[in-house]
Amino acid sequence: MSGRRNPGYDEHDPESYERPRRHTRPRTKERPSYDDAVPGVVVTVDRGRFTCLVEDGPGKDTVVTAMKARPLGRKAVVVGDRVRLVGDTSGAVDTLARIVLVDERTNVLRRTADDSDPIERVIVANADQLVIVAALADPEPRPRLIDRALVAAYDAGMHPLLCLTKADLADPETLVGIYRPLGVEYVVTQRGADVAPVRERLVGRTSVLVGHSGVGKSTLVNALVPDADRSVGVVNAVTGRGRHTSTNALMLPLPGPGGTADGWIVDTPGIRSFGLAHVDPDHLIEAFPDLLELTADCPRGCTHGFGEPECGLDEAVGDEKERVASFRRLLASREAGSDY
Repeated sequence: MSGRRNPGYDEHDPESYERPRRHTRPRTKERPSYDDAVPGVVVTVDRGRFTCLVEDGPGKDTVVTAMKARPLGRKAVVVGDRVRLVGDTSGAVDTLARIVLVDERTNVLRRTADDSDPIERVIVANADQLVIVAALADPEPRPRLIDRALVAAYDAGMHPLLCLTKADLADPETLVGIYRPLGVEYVVTQRGADVAPVRERLVGRTSVLVGHSGVGKSTLVNALVPDADRSVGVVNAVTGRGRHTSTNALMLPLPGPGGTADGWIVDTPGIRSFGLAHVDPDHLIEAFPDLLELTADCPRGCTHGFGEPECGLDEAVGDEKERVASFRRLLASREAGSDY
């Protein structure tokens, strides 16, 4: 037996000799630069595989399947992420690239499973408009979900748009009246109608469509993007709820002249809850500059909600009072639970 003696043991004790050390290469702080990495955008995620679009000339994109490189660790890669790829980016059958870098995000749309869940789930990155699709009937509209989706949009710094479907079944004014004080823009459509008014609101934007199953979201996407082929469900006559038809978020180009993209649409699976545990009321009110001014003298810790003592929002006058009430309703929706 050879090796250095450990003075704490007798010379005949096997443990008097140190174990041989592993010879490993010294760690280096140098990391690959990936200067040759190809830029792309993630359009859908399915069981650890990422479908990306890589630009291959003006108006032409190559569909590339990729996996996440190990150095990214637990970093989430989501639809809308702008990424850098290495490896085989030809898009040929049975080829696989690697996502090695994720560019800094401009924003993220998040939700939690419920209001007590501390784990945030990023739905999509780098989108600038949230289109909340709600049916006026069949199924009945659910203002609480609309409220919570609006909170998520304001928190993410996204422009909210209310898209009301099935106007052939009910008058939209009842629902529109609820959100008029907040200045929420809206567009109305119905079965078989021209979707040009909706399309006009999507041009030049990356828009995320959210809504309950059965509200006509996939039908709308198929009309806007004729080759999308999104599955369309039906509403259960007993429960009044729709069946989930889209199972993964999918980012689609809005067709423009000459085959170019006029914008992007992200179709998401139908949702039944929209947890808002991550939303800070002080951040939310920043989306309403006129109301934010009123809170300048609010006491420390004021949440600006109903019943807050000495809240500056109580000083609102005229039409502003209705706007304050609508804002406080949004705050209340954050605390009312997500069971719809």
